[in-house]
Amino acid sequence: MDVKYAMRTAALFLLCMSVSLATRAQEHVPIEVSRFIEERDICEHFLDEPYDGDLPELIERREFIQESIEIYCAGTDRRLAALRKRYKNNPAAIKRLKRYEEKIEAD
Repeated sequence: MDVKYAMRTAALFLLCMSVSLATRAQEHVPIEVSRFIEERDICEHFLDEPYDGDLPELIERREFIQESIEIYCAGTDRRLAALRKRYKNNPAAIKRLKRYEEKIEAD
């Protein structure tokens, strides 16, 4: 895997965590909602990553992206529905969860 790509991915993860913690401090958002948001944002990042090509480094990148999608996206549709149900009376949580599509996982 390309070192620069790995560093950018790590930086993205840290940025998501920082934004999440800062926002949670301003609003009452349960920790499990914040954690979901962090993972879902990373999931969507990898879903949007292009990985076409037959060069060896592109094949390796495609494998990395696919593994990352499996890690961060698996179960997010079900988790989103459960969190929306659990926190239906928490306006801050619902506001944060509203931006996500209900179904992003392949059938």
